[in-house]
Amino acid sequence: MPRGFPTTPFRRRPLAVLGLALALGGCQSLSAVSAPPPQDPLADAPPVTRGLDAEGLSTLLVAEIAGQRGDYRRATRGYLATAERYQAPELAERATLAARFDEDPALLEEAARRWRSLDPASDAPARLLSSLAVQRGDWTSALEQRLALLDGNEDAELLSFVEGALDAGTPAEPLLQRLRQDSAATGASVDRALSLALLEASAGQTVSARHRLDRLSAEYPQESAVHRIDAALALEMDAPERAAAAARRGLEISPDDARLQLLLARAQIRLGRLDAAEASTDALLEGRGDRPSLRLALARLYLEEAHPQPARRLLLPMLEDDDTPVLAFLLLGSIAEQQGEVDNALLYYRQVPEGDSFLLARLSAARMLIEDDRLVDARTFLRNERLAHPGEASPLTGLEVGLLDEAGAHAQADALLDSYLASHPDDARLRYQRAMRAYADGDLAAMERDLRTIFERDPDNANALNALGYTLADENIEGRLEEARRLIDRALELEPNNPAILDSRGWVAYRLGNIEAALPWLERAWAAMPDQEIAAHLIEVLWMAGERERARALTATAVERFSPRPRIDELLERLPALAP
Repeated sequence: MPRGFPTTPFRRRPLAVLGLALALGGCQSLSAVSAPPPQDPLADAPPVTRGLDAEGLSTLLVAEIAGQRGDYRRATRGYLATAERYQAPELAERATLAARFDEDPALLEEAARRWRSLDPASDAPARLLSSLAVQRGDWTSALEQRLALLDGNEDAELLSFVEGALDAGTPAEPLLQRLRQDSAATGASVDRALSLALLEASAGQTVSARHRLDRLSAEYPQESAVHRIDAALALEMDAPERAAAAARRGLEISPDDARLQLLLARAQIRLGRLDAAEASTDALLEGRGDRPSLRLALARLYLEEAHPQPARRLLLPMLEDDDTPVLAFLLLGSIAEQQGEVDNALLYYRQVPEGDSFLLARLSAARMLIEDDRLVDARTFLRNERLAHPGEASPLTGLEVGLLDEAGAHAQADALLDSYLASHPDDARLRYQRAMRAYADGDLAAMERDLRTIFERDPDNANALNALGYTLADENIEGRLEEARRLIDRALELEPNNPAILDSRGWVAYRLGNIEAALPWLERAWAAMPDQEIAAHLIEVLWMAGERERARALTATAVERFSPRPRIDELLERLPALAP
């Protein structure tokens, strides 16, 4: 199916114009160029104490002036060049400080790596490199940098690092392998052993994790973190009695540890001891402050274990506040819906204001009414919402069309969409939706009419350009592949990093018979957005390019990762030799 994939454009944050001082210590010939501005971002940078030749002096002067003018990229390059020339870590540090005021993470990382290479004993560049790796989601590289920093006194930071990585959804196996290698060479402190146990549990190696925790519990009974990880692992292994016991042991050592209190509450909820669990959650609210975020988190604990009434008791007092969190309305609506209180749930959903959760609440309410055999009421509800929220009329209409299609009321969906577009012909969102519905019905001519209407009225609509170009390529329509390429190229000019468009560009190159040109586009698309359709395209092109092992390996990855995976299944039917 052609894909538009609307994306949010990247907006550059305005940079404050900050001067760079000429704090150059032993370089007296530069001191008269400019006095340091009052807010100098490099005021704490180390002074340059080495002598300079003419070329070095010139490069450094250009860097300083560039910094004063806000050209931090040029300043960074100048400092890096001079640092390289004189092997001066002070200048590499100065380059890194300047790069922090530019908006290019790659430049900052380059400067930090140079600083570290010139001053390997300094912790600061390694910490910065680790932080940059975390920001781009590369936790394995971040761990590499972190391990380079650690010694026996700093291992305590490792456990929180690993917990952060796992909370971010990072696969445990690569981190586990690297940490095992390092621990074999350096030995394992308590925090390092706990980190290994946590990673083992997350990687499914629960027996090994349990043995490790048993040893730690015996050797370090006064370490509350040991009992905390023990309790968390016990919950993961569906052993709530052990989890509760471990959490209590930890609380004897650290009675104010909120994480242990939360683990105890979770164990009690899992065991069905709701009175004890509510006492624990009440203690948390009393000890940690009765904050809305904490009430919401505790309510979700009860809901995760299918105990709606304690969750409702936690949430209802929040309705008395003027600034009730949106999530409270959504959760109360969901609870009422589960209890069969449809009209009560409707009241909660309608209280969600315009914003990020507005459409989710209306979708939940309308779907609930339809499932209650009240399709007419659902349509009346959405019509009233369009009148009450005219700025949301278009997405609400699109939502109703989708619900009607789900309910099999396709004729009503057609009529609603046609009626809305007749009175709002410039609504690109709904015209695109109608085009996609036409494609699903096999009416390519109707799809093309709507897509052309969109980009004729808005030549910069990359989604419509890409959708038509991709469809022409995917359908392999004779005589129209060059046209498809032109449409996709235009979309690519508008959104050069959109993975859906990158995929389309590779696919049309393949359809045109240029396999060598297709591969880089598809590999970029897969790296940016690994979905099953892009995977199917890349697998097929790899296969046709003779890279059979890579194709089979990617097929195995796709089969394991995606479900459902219609494009992968269709490809395996055509090319059964791909089967892993």
